[in-house]
Amino acid sequence: QVQLVESGGGLVQAGGSLRLSCAASGRDFSIWTNLAMGWFRQAPGKEREFVATISWIGGTTSIADSVKGRFTVSKDNAKKTTYLQMNNLKPEDTAVYYCATRVGTVTTRKSEYTYWGQGTQVTVSS
Repeated sequence: QVQLVESGGGLVQAGGSLRLSCAASGRDFSIWTNLAMGWFRQAPGKEREFVATISWIGGTTSIADSVKGRFTVSKDNAKKTTYLQMNNLKPEDTAVYYCATRVGTVTTRKSEYTYWGQGTQVTVSS
């Protein structure tokens, strides 16, 4: 079992920044090493979409084109935490942001992630 807890969401004005965190815990997370961590978001009335992903070992990353140049993904292995740094936020970034994990390589497909956090709300005002 793996538990993921997101934090760091909130209300911010357009052009502002937020850093989301995703803390992982659980017996299986301590055992597995070939893990990928993903960030997704879901706006009201829309499907959940890929934002970013990072491999737990090696740090391979992939960023969605819609946020490339504004968002970065990173990790702290010792803290078992991944981060999503969001700069120059826009109203269209408003969504619930979720982190997820899977055993395997990085992927943008949400169906391939096994464990999900509860999500954190990000609201960007214009």
